[in-house]
Amino acid sequence: MNKVDSDWRPVAFKEWVLVADALASGEQTVILRKGGISEGKAGFQWIHDRFFLFPSRFHEQAEQVKPASDGSSRALPEEKEEGMVEFSVYAETIKTGRLTDWSEVCGLEPYHIWKEEIVRDRFEWGDEHGISYAIVKAYQLTDPWLLEDRKTFGGCRSWFGLPPEEGGGWKHRLESATEATPQCGFPEWLM
Repeated sequence: MNKVDSDWRPVAFKEWVLVADALASGEQTVILRKGGISEGKAGFQWIHDRFFLFPSRFHEQAEQVKPASDGSSRALPEEKEEGMVEFSVYAETIKTGRLTDWSEVCGLEPYHIWKEEIVRDRFEWGDEHGISYAIVKAYQLTDPWLLEDRKTFGGCRSWFGLPPEEGGGWKHRLESATEATPQCGFPEWLM
């Protein structure tokens, strides 16, 4: 990874742990988001162009994503340490936007692991149909950043700040991170 900007204040973006793993492996290059309850009047916005992925965990997510490339079902990885959050994936946006045409959203199918019905539910949720997307480069941290879980990580929101020096800090971890090879490629028609 290139030199890390030392003035950057680390932020996290909530995403399913299975999606974070797919991004880190290069199996996925697009993040889709409708927005959480706590996003405010403006709704969801891509307010940061680089972020750590907060690996959210709930058992139903394994049923809401496509099978692995070998056809097997995906399973949630074991938590390393109870009461701790492992930040092991970092992402940088290449392009962000919003799609309001369902056929265009369907065109993103090769670039993510969500099942079609989950994407459609997100697309159709609320008064205005549409979904926000980010095309991202993902990086796997060779030395995950472990932080104590806390209330500020909870709630129905997409973004939150991270304590920069806790857990040994983030800078050296990003400097040694490896970029995921995008096996699925990128949706060039959006770039």
